Amino acid sequence: RFVPPRMVPFSFPLSRCALWDPVPMGDVIGAHVTYYRNPRLSLVEKTLRLAYRHAKQNEKKSFSCFLLGTLAADEDGEGVTVTIDRFDPGREV
Repeated sequence: RFVPPRMVPFSFPLSRCALWDPVPMGDVIGAHVTYYRNPRLSLVEKTLRLAYRHAKQNEKKSFSCFLLGTLAADEDGEGVTVTIDRFDPGREV
């Protein structure tokens, strides 16, 4: 499959003790969820309404919040479903 150019390789932080040899081996592969599977997003309406109401009541143009949910592989193994079912407005401090 085609790997988008904006994808960059990831690396682990430096540590004193390595559990493996850090020298790259083999070909580069894509590690993106859409590379091998068809993603599907499921959003609970109550969660969306709560996030919308919170955004309208907030005086700032942008704010931080969390949308929480689950990630599950479909029964046929061909796709993944992300189900977002909770909203957390976070803390100002």
